[in-house]
Parts: sequence; structure tokens; C-alpha cells
Amino acid sequence: MVHDLVIRGGTVVDGSGAQRFTADVGIKDGRIAEIGRITAPVSKTIDADGLIVSPGFIDGHTHMDAQVAWDPLGSCSCWHGVTSVVMSNCGFALAPCKPGDRDLYARCLSAVEDIPTEAMAAGIDWTWETFPEYLATVERLPKAINYGMYIGHSALRMYAMGKRAFTEKATEDEMVRMADLVKEALRAGAMGFSSSRASTHVTPDNTPVASRIADWEEIDRIVAAMAELDAGIFQVGPDVASGPAHRAFLARLRELALTYRRPVMFGVLATKQGDDPTGWAYQTRYIDETVAAGGRMFGQGTTRSINAIFSLKSYLPFDVLPAWRKVRDLPMEEQKRQLADPEVRRELVAAESRMKPRDNVFQGGGAATTDPRKPDYANLFAMTGVDWDDPTVEQLARARGQHPVEVMIDLSLANENQVYVQPLVNESPDDVLGILKHDRTLATFSDSGAHVAQEMGSSLQTHLLSYWVRKRGAFTLEEAVKKITRDNAAAWDLIDRGLIGEGYRADLVLFEEDRIRPTVPTVERDLPGGARRLVQKAEGIRATLVNGAVAFENGEATGAYAGTVLKGRLAR
Repeated sequence: MVHDLVIRGGTVVDGSGAQRFTADVGIKDGRIAEIGRITAPVSKTIDADGLIVSPGFIDGHTHMDAQVAWDPLGSCSCWHGVTSVVMSNCGFALAPCKPGDRDLYARCLSAVEDIPTEAMAAGIDWTWETFPEYLATVERLPKAINYGMYIGHSALRMYAMGKRAFTEKATEDEMVRMADLVKEALRAGAMGFSSSRASTHVTPDNTPVASRIADWEEIDRIVAAMAELDAGIFQVGPDVASGPAHRAFLARLRELALTYRRPVMFGVLATKQGDDPTGWAYQTRYIDETVAAGGRMFGQGTTRSINAIFSLKSYLPFDVLPAWRKVRDLPMEEQKRQLADPEVRRELVAAESRMKPRDNVFQGGGAATTDPRKPDYANLFAMTGVDWDDPTVEQLARARGQHPVEVMIDLSLANENQVYVQPLVNESPDDVLGILKHDRTLATFSDSGAHVAQEMGSSLQTHLLSYWVRKRGAFTLEEAVKKITRDNAAAWDLIDRGLIGEGYRADLVLFEEDRIRPTVPTVERDLPGGARRLVQKAEGIRATLVNGAVAFENGEATGAYAGTVLKGRLAR
């Protein structure tokens, strides 16, 4: 056999959790054809001496539905070794959608996920209506990575019910139609059905998104349709507004899981927000108990805190104040001149005292940036690196003898790319570690493609490898790679990915074990129409292969677009 490509002499961490070994990896027709010492003829080689060779990383919780239309790379995920993503989580999707509702869908997606409407208007050639048509569109688009997708509940409800989706229960006929549309989507290749009960998911009018209006009977009918076909995952954003609400949600979700026996996924979070919050240990124990009773259930976790991110170039906590808004509406250079003016600064510092006080209402990254409360400066970090050891604004204010607002102004004037991080959930590294150590919690909750100027989770994989493996020693490299490759592939039934084995798809990452790490994010205006977003890249990744093609070398795209659409079992 003449291989298309051989990766020579790398240290293989194969995704199974087994000990690493040194071997060549031969690739033919996009698949791994041989592992060992390869002496057969080869068209091309990559010298991997000194590098780890692992399966491509898999991220099952993204919102790249709009971005895929204009970004063939799949950034920022692609820069962190991710070769496969699942999008359309939490019920938010762009199909099915009637032509007259496109603007509404875009505005709802923008309100919840901070995907700029101007970017969607400039970047999407919206030619589809049905879910199968959207899937076919993604198939045709150039892609450097692989994409799977759910059919989303809010989109589905809006399509079946029109504006009544935001205010009313579905009729019998509408529930039948939604169930039929989900069956159609599963047969076309949907990975499953996603929904949300999260209190943070609201429309541009600050009302609940369509999926939150649905009652559990409607969800039951849809999941029953999935059970009828014996296909599809049910992913849902949990209601964590308070401990009682969260626990009631989990109790009802267990009924569904045990009745219909479809795989169920939801986010596992540790939070101090809300009344009597439910800890991660309760949630993971609940998953174990549900599985022991015959259900199929996974938690989705992050590898660090989920944060609201602030900067001079995006949001600052004070932007809602009239005195600040007057400055922040100016061009950047004029903003800097104003911020350097002692009289203006005194006015801006004084204005901070008039901010809304902190309360106990649960906030996600969206509201925390667009409707912020007076900052807790002991929980607001001035980012200097990516190792969870940054100083707080309060610490800097004490050391400098300044008001915290002055500290932030000075830091931002010295470096307009200065980033401030406010942890919202998973604030404690010990809580994150507890979540990650649980066997049924998947390391996958990036939200990549969403909250584009508010949060930055796309680097969860490189953070896992740099912080939890190299700095903390909480996992071996083999254990960590398994969590972001084989474990996720198995959960989403990606039967030929997530492992370095003969016959598997050649999605591979070549990286330096002692250097791989995320870089500090910056705010760039690289979206269609010049809209802004946070951009975070990585160090230490030498090459990323997707379906046998070298898609990235040293962090740069090669122009190879070998990505494909990942389809559920019924469409394979």
C-alpha cells in the first residue's frame, strides 16, 4: 500500500487512556491505515519526533451555526486542536426557518448568544428553510473542521407556531408537527434535539425564548418521537435560577430519561448565584443515580470558570452609566484622550457609585456584560496570563492606593488590549476539578461561536492540557486526551473518530507536550461587516489534520478544507 501521508516517529497518545508509545501513523484516503514502523512507499511525511500525536479534539457544545456560513476555518476552536464540533445547542438554531422570519431568528440568536446581527446579515447567504436544507447547505460550504448539529427547540417552535411560540402552549396538531419535523431531521442527519429551560435565555424584548414557553408534555412528545426511531440525543440547558428551580428541573428530566431511554445531556455547573444553589456533587450524584435506574445521561463541564470578559475594546462594567456612555460612544483614540483627562476621570469614578447594587439573581455572561451590577473587585481579575493566577482589581487598587475604577482606566490606557475576567460560575478550581473527575461529565462546554465579545471558552482543550495536566498534575496526559477525544466521540456516537486506530478517520493533532497552551485573548474586528469578537489562539500545536488533510500548521491555515458534516446514525 502506498500511503498518502506518514507521520513518523511521534509519541502516540491514542485517546483510549492507554500508555503512550512511539510509532509511525500511515494515512490513506482520509483514514488511518497503519500504525507501527512503516517502511512502505509514501507520498508525503511529517517528522513528529518529539511531538505528541493524538486524536483530534471533539467539542460537543458550540453555537457555530451562523459562523460556519462565513468562516471556513472554524475559529477559535480550530486553533486549539478541535477537529469536530456539535452546534445548535440549547435550542438555538437557524433551521427550520420561514423566509419571513430570518430577521427574528437572527435577533434572537444575537440577544442570547451575542452573535452580531450585522455579521449575520453580511455573512449569511440564507437560502434554506427546512432542517435538511440547512444541513445540505453546511455540507456544501468549505470547512476546515467537521460539524454536527441538532435541530433546536426554539427554532422548531417558531417554525411550527409563529409568534404564538413566545406566549402559548402548543396545540395537539402543533406537537404532532414538531415531532414529525424532528423525525425528518434525524433521518437527514441531525445528532438529536436540543432545548433550553435556562432563565438567562431571553429574547431581544427580555422575554423567555420560545423553548422556555413549552411545557414538559411538549418535550415528552418530541423525545418520544426520537425513542420511536431509536435515534438522537436530547441536550438541554438547565434552569439554575435557584436551587429549588434547579432541583425541580432535574427531577422532571429524570422522568423523561427513564421513560424514553434516549441519551440526555445538560451542563453541570458550580455557582454561588441564586438562592440555595445546587452544588456539582448533587448534580453528578443525580447523574449516577439516573444511570443506575436505567437512564442514559451525561453532564457537560468546562475546564475552568465561565466568565464575563471585559475590555476597553468591547464591554466595560460601567458602560450602562450615562457619564460612561458619553465617553464610550466616541472613537477609540478620543476615548483614550477623555479617559486621560483628570476632570473626566473624577466624573467617571464618581459615576461608578451609582451603579445597580449586586443582587442574587443568576446572571450569565450576556447580562453580566450588558446589564452589569456594581463590580465585586475581589472577583474581577486583570488578566496577565492563562494560569488562573492573575491579580484582582481590588488587590491592585490596594497596592497602588487608587480607586478600582482608576486602576482599570490606567491599565486600559497602558494596554488597550487589557482584558478583565469576572468568573460567574465554576469560580473555584476545586469545583471545576470535581466536575472534571466525574466519569460521566464530558469536558466539552465551550460555547464556541457564541458570546463572541462576552466570553471565551474555545480554549478549554488547551487549558485542560496546560493547566490541569502540566501545571497541576491533576490528570496524566493520557487521561486528559481521552476526555476530549474518545469520551466525547463515544457520547455522540461518532463511531470512527476520537481514537488513533486502523480504520478510524485521520483527525489528528501534533503538539508539544511542554508548550501547548492558550494565549491571552484579544478583541478583533474580523467578523463580517467589521463586527468585533474575542480571539484566542494557542501555542505549541505543530499541526492539525482533518480527514487526513493538514488543515493547520503552526497555527496557520493551509487552505485545506477537508471537513465534513457529522451525521447521526439514521443518515449514515
